[in-house]
Amino acid sequence: MPRPLRVAIVGAGPAGIYAADALLKSAVAVEPGVSIDLFERMPAPFGLIRYGVAPDHPRIKGIITALHQVLDKPQIRLFGNVDYPGDINLDDLRAFYDAVIFSTGATADRHLDIPGIELDGSYGAADFVSWYDGHPDVPRTWPLEAEKVAVLGVGNVALDVARILAKTAEELLPTEIPPNVHEGLKANKALEVHVFGRRGPAQAKFSPLELRELDHSPNIEVIVDPEDIDYDEGSIATRRGNKQADMVAKTLENWAIRDIGERRHKLFLHFFESPTEILGEDGKVVGLRTERTALDGTGNVKGTGEFKDWDLGAVYRAVGYLSDKLPKLPWDVESGTVPDKAGRVIEETGEHLTSTYVTGWIRRGPVGLIGHTKGDANETVASLLDDHGNGRLQTPASPEPEAVDAFLTERNVRFTTWEGWYRLDAAEKALGEPQGRERVKLVEREDMLGASGA
Repeated sequence: MPRPLRVAIVGAGPAGIYAADALLKSAVAVEPGVSIDLFERMPAPFGLIRYGVAPDHPRIKGIITALHQVLDKPQIRLFGNVDYPGDINLDDLRAFYDAVIFSTGATADRHLDIPGIELDGSYGAADFVSWYDGHPDVPRTWPLEAEKVAVLGVGNVALDVARILAKTAEELLPTEIPPNVHEGLKANKALEVHVFGRRGPAQAKFSPLELRELDHSPNIEVIVDPEDIDYDEGSIATRRGNKQADMVAKTLENWAIRDIGERRHKLFLHFFESPTEILGEDGKVVGLRTERTALDGTGNVKGTGEFKDWDLGAVYRAVGYLSDKLPKLPWDVESGTVPDKAGRVIEETGEHLTSTYVTGWIRRGPVGLIGHTKGDANETVASLLDDHGNGRLQTPASPEPEAVDAFLTERNVRFTTWEGWYRLDAAEKALGEPQGRERVKLVEREDMLGASGA
């Protein structure tokens, strides 16, 4: 009797779980069956939903419910707190599986090459997000001493960072933020947050819902300069062809024409301001220099030679994420991705690296919303199943599921399981219950491992 197709997925965020779901929905899952193991370096699954989505976005965290249903399937096992390549590498995985899918995402900040970027008070948005989301591998404190703060970028991460900086700690207390984050935010001195984009309202990458949420806080006054509402032919074409861009532009127009209210914290959205230098004194951020830009007719912008200095005490760059290079896989340094064709990993020779696949941000870069990852996973899994059907997959030496448990145990890896996630989930909910909160997130890796029964 033929054994099930054995597949390892490295990374248990949405991309990896969607790939597992696609495998489970395939004809191969019926006959001869599939057996899927997900490897995750964190003790808990769900990737950026747990450690990248702002805590005041329970709507997005609701996606976890759908992912739960996939991980509940008996054909899937979770191995948490297992690092690739430290605990298990590609050669190890090939001994146990017919195919390996990498879905490791992107967690580092993309570099911004302007003078002053290294100053004290210049931060990457990804590091700040990891702090307020209770990531175990970052410091427990965050300096929030600046009264005026800049956020560079006009995507949803920039909005998240700006919103968390502008809200009060008490406003965020009902969320799942851990005690160290609540204490840190109580000390936050920010009264003004300035978000800078080098292009115009039609080119902003915010999603309409995220943008409108800024205005829901009783403590945040959102301010847009009427002079920043400008469109050229390219911008008008963008609005006509993209409903989301049009909705974003309309929201910004409405904010630009209204009177400024009395809410205590001011959040300014600036357009046509290109950051050229972070200004410093004695090694610390004291301001930001921008160049005014103007539309060129195509929706792009050009510099005007007109500069402005802004008095600011901290600068957060939210200009994109970057994936970590994966050992033993080819790498495109420019895009920070693994080269592929339809999800198949492609070596420098142009040949497919046998039985090796990618999906999600490690494949196409950190673009799009969580839902976009689903189509990506479907394409990658279709390639894997095509290779399986045509006899192009390698044959593992030890395909028995118990061989993986034995391997990790022999290496003294304290791994967590899907059953362990249920225990951790219950522990976090129990912490929140006395305060009337849905959960309080555990931060320390050791505490997570203990609660999971690793």
